[in-house]
Amino acid sequence: MNNKEFFVSAIVPVYNGEQFLAEAIQNILNQNYQPLEIIVVDDGSTDKTAEVAARYKDSIHYVYQPNSGPSAARNRGLRMAKGDAIAFLDVDDLWSEDKLKLQVGYLVDNPSVEIVQGLIQQMKLCQITTNNQPLFEPAYNPYIYINLGSAIYRRLVFDKIGLFDETLNYAEDVDWFIRAWENGISKVVLERASLFYRKHEDNMTVGKNLVELGFVRIFKKHLDRCRKRGNYQKASLLDMPINEYLGTSPEIPKIM
Repeated sequence: MNNKEFFVSAIVPVYNGEQFLAEAIQNILNQNYQPLEIIVVDDGSTDKTAEVAARYKDSIHYVYQPNSGPSAARNRGLRMAKGDAIAFLDVDDLWSEDKLKLQVGYLVDNPSVEIVQGLIQQMKLCQITTNNQPLFEPAYNPYIYINLGSAIYRRLVFDKIGLFDETLNYAEDVDWFIRAWENGISKVVLERASLFYRKHEDNMTVGKNLVELGFVRIFKKHLDRCRKRGNYQKASLLDMPINEYLGTSPEIPKIM
């Protein structure tokens, strides 16, 4: 199987993202990768998100659902996805121009690898232009962390460990990656930035502490699963420690 035969489903969850949606869709189209499907899941937007999506009706699959949170939106996309591999892009972020080519190529060449991840280049809002367009600049050096948009995933990984926990309003990606580590899901990091993670005042996690973000609850669920299996001392089939598997965000303290 070569890259051009490896079908990718790109899932874009969006809630009131009219300002960013066109750029996100165009960013995926500019990957110039085929076969590819783009699934936009509108999680109950009340702005003009649907109107923006309609301009791309020939290039995307658009679905609307009542507001249910990012986990439910991603899960809706996963249930619709037909690809061999899954990629996620939050509506206000962007991929590097070669993300799909590089990451799919690695999956194809390394059948035992289940997740291929790149580095995250976090961006901070520096200016709003006169036509109300946000401009961003780098906030930190590129780093390794488990932001969903930085990676690509074999579809079968979700069959192995399940979908995203819809009871979590935040940090559902951390919970999912911890479950991936527990279940020995192999992951490789390519030392190139694949995601431009754009921080601004409308981000859902702005101003939240670790309790509000659910990190303490997620860690407790992890410990409970380990104790239930009776393998607390060896919680994963992998030799990689959990901190190394998850990576480190420059803004989130280590709790494990």
